[in-house]
Amino acid sequence: MSDFTEQRSLRADIRILWQLLLSPVRGDTHAERLESFYGRQAADYDSFRARMLHGRNELMSWINFPAAAVWVDMGAGTGHNFAVVSDRLDSNGNVHLVDLSKSLLEVARHRVRQADRADVQFHHADATLFELPNASVDVVTFCYSLTMIPDWFEAISVAERILKPGGTIAVADFYVSRKYALQGSRQHPWLSRTFWSLWFAADNVFLSGDHLAMLRRRFDCQRCEESLGSVPYLPLLRAPYYLFLGRKPASAVARPQ
Repeated sequence: MSDFTEQRSLRADIRILWQLLLSPVRGDTHAERLESFYGRQAADYDSFRARMLHGRNELMSWINFPAAAVWVDMGAGTGHNFAVVSDRLDSNGNVHLVDLSKSLLEVARHRVRQADRADVQFHHADATLFELPNASVDVVTFCYSLTMIPDWFEAISVAERILKPGGTIAVADFYVSRKYALQGSRQHPWLSRTFWSLWFAADNVFLSGDHLAMLRRRFDCQRCEESLGSVPYLPLLRAPYYLFLGRKPASAVARPQ
């Protein structure tokens, strides 16, 4: 990496850290708070988050996109996931990138224009209210977005509702374990659960011990991994995150909402 590139990357990191640590998040609605948080860092988002949001590329590699797949990426942000798998997507399908931050979606639009893909649609929308009338969705993804959706359980219900029977859901996010984790799951000690919950809550990212339990309850688990990932500029800290791949049961019946 050249000295110029290193300096530019460092300046971008400083801008991101300023927003994360010192710039207050303002707004009366969730959409306003998101835009307050991301609007000033959208241009630098990818370079910093690539070292923070672990497992996204790995999770996307687990997904088998069928021919002419309909894929909904909830909290799509800058379109990172699309860029990772675009060469695996049938152009006869449909990609729906959903996000409540206009600034991040604008970066995604630029990325898709460069890829010259006409099969991608953008939705400035709340994941808990998103619908695709008469659509039969093959894949729904949430990458580090559930923790930023206040009614995350409703977002999962929406995903379940729009997925076709046998459809795939894939989720990556930060989390903390429950006080008494299920057998076979990671058990985080009290200090870790408390520290990471408070750390992320400062930026309106709310970790939960219930994500995985809800996902396992609603979907047939195909693969699940729990791990720890490094934090930029804090080499001694490793944040807990999970990857989950599930399938809507083929015989699923509508559950009361």
